[in-house]
Amino acid sequence: MSVPNSEIKQFSVALSDGANIAVTTRGTGDALLCISGLGGTAGFWNPCIPALASKYQTISLDQRGIAASTRGSAACTIDQLATDCFAVLDACGVHTAKVIGHSTGGCIAQTMALMQPARVGALVLSGTWARPNRYMQELFKLRLGMLQSNPIEYASSAAFLSYESAWLNANWSIYESALAGAPIDPPAQHIIQERIHALMAFDRMDELKLLKMPCLILGARDDLMIPSFLQEELAVAIPGSALQIFNHGGHFFPLSRKEGFTHTILKWMDTLT
Repeated sequence: MSVPNSEIKQFSVALSDGANIAVTTRGTGDALLCISGLGGTAGFWNPCIPALASKYQTISLDQRGIAASTRGSAACTIDQLATDCFAVLDACGVHTAKVIGHSTGGCIAQTMALMQPARVGALVLSGTWARPNRYMQELFKLRLGMLQSNPIEYASSAAFLSYESAWLNANWSIYESALAGAPIDPPAQHIIQERIHALMAFDRMDELKLLKMPCLILGARDDLMIPSFLQEELAVAIPGSALQIFNHGGHFFPLSRKEGFTHTILKWMDTLT
């Protein structure tokens, strides 16, 4: 399944605080905003885009301070990252979009749905959570320490925690790329640190009962980064939500199980029309 190159557009959105957000749109149809996790890159979604863009206009972005996007001066909070996403939709001329958020992106997607519910037509929350929990707090304290003491080990451990073992072993270049992109310099480490602090403070659990749009929650049983019990908790908190937990795939199951991931989303979205 391919998307003609003529339908791929890349541009930058200038924000009032000086940040410039790099955006990629592909395909045609109703808007589908794809928000990635802690890494914050539009490129995370590239393996999934051909399937998703066969039915929707996909919109993906490098979040502020990440890859081709500049940092700007605004505080890095989940609310700010959600506001950035609305600015991207505005620049695309989109009032209402379906929104997919993975991991930290799922926190941003929840916040968008709570901030401006009329602009989120449907919500897919993938490998994400709703409030602080002991497991994640301790894990991310450990990761922050590794980031400061040995960024190579930080990048290495992130790969082992994020990918299903058999898939990573069969796609070892992914691991090598992760190490090559390790956050060696202090500015890159600061970007990650502030994002981790933002997600560790995230808590919208008590508000989720207010969500009225259709919601699909996805997780993986073998996710060591954001365990599936957190998605089960989300499903209880959001009235009428649908839940599917894959047996395998690790935290990055949108990549290691991309066919099942995209098929599940598209099939669910077909039921909404």
